[in-house]
Amino acid sequence: MTSSTLTAPAETRRGSDYARLSRRVAAAGLFDRRPGRYAARIALTLGAFLAGWAVVVAVGDSWWQVPLAALMAVATTQVAFLGHDAGHRQMFRRRGPSEAAGLVTGNLAVGLSYGWWVDKHNRHHANPNHADEDPDVGAGALVWTYEQAAATRGLSRWMARRQAWLFFPLLLLEGLALHVASVRALVGREPDGRWRTPVRHRAVEGVLLLAHTVGYLGLLFAVMSPGKALLFAAVHQALWGLYMGCAFAPNHKGMPMPTAEDELDYLRKQVLTSRNVRGGRFVDVALGALNYQIEHHLFPNMPRANLRRARPIVRAYCAEQGIPYAETGLVESYRQALAHMHEVGRPLRQG
Repeated sequence: MTSSTLTAPAETRRGSDYARLSRRVAAAGLFDRRPGRYAARIALTLGAFLAGWAVVVAVGDSWWQVPLAALMAVATTQVAFLGHDAGHRQMFRRRGPSEAAGLVTGNLAVGLSYGWWVDKHNRHHANPNHADEDPDVGAGALVWTYEQAAATRGLSRWMARRQAWLFFPLLLLEGLALHVASVRALVGREPDGRWRTPVRHRAVEGVLLLAHTVGYLGLLFAVMSPGKALLFAAVHQALWGLYMGCAFAPNHKGMPMPTAEDELDYLRKQVLTSRNVRGGRFVDVALGALNYQIEHHLFPNMPRANLRRARPIVRAYCAEQGIPYAETGLVESYRQALAHMHEVGRPLRQG
């Protein structure tokens, strides 16, 4: 999308637009915490996660561990969604309980640094889809703008030409990338000795990540042969990364990308760069309610269960204000994301 697509007319860039929407949402009671709902969700999700590991132990040295690894990838992603909710304080208003939940679900259960993820994710929410500000669309294995594509060299340029075809295969490495990034965030320092990533509980996070690694590998090698243990880990981590990537990719990829020249208020910045995904209750559960991405970006600390109810209010308000509200099916969301990646690589294929 071009800058002109994003820039709202001066007479519509009013900070009060978001305030009016917030009052409507508050009047519907959608900012209220859902402690009972979250208690049940936490119990069911962690219960299934622990039950899955119990089955792994019970099955032992068997090739049935391969399909179990796939099921555990699903369970692990669902636990990661709980960490996401904790990071936004959707479960608890106070920082302490939220951080405790995030450290347990992130560092201990999944092996993902909660502090690193919160810092990265907050920067994403502050400037979604902004190539210079949003870490989720910074240049890396994939590129998201023509400028990023033009700056590639060697293997990166070869990949940029074909990145739409490589997207899903690369997601199989996303789980490993998240683990590596977590460790680097906890130990990485700048040349002057400062920590590279702000993490509030660095020592605690390090201990929990170590406990996760020792427990994970220790359990696998204790109940099955080394070959099966390594295969289980490979399948589990690959499918976890694929699932995580497939859950987050529909939200912004292929949507407008603001630049420093665009002047957008908070309401338009969040709505114009986000995409909702239709699909009913199954998609709600499968994507951790991230399919209500517009509502989530407008109200990050809104409990997950309330996002569905906020959708008609937000959609109607956007219609009143003349703000495009993007919503599509799951398959179409991937098509749009892949089409964007393919287009970004077009100049390299023609050069």
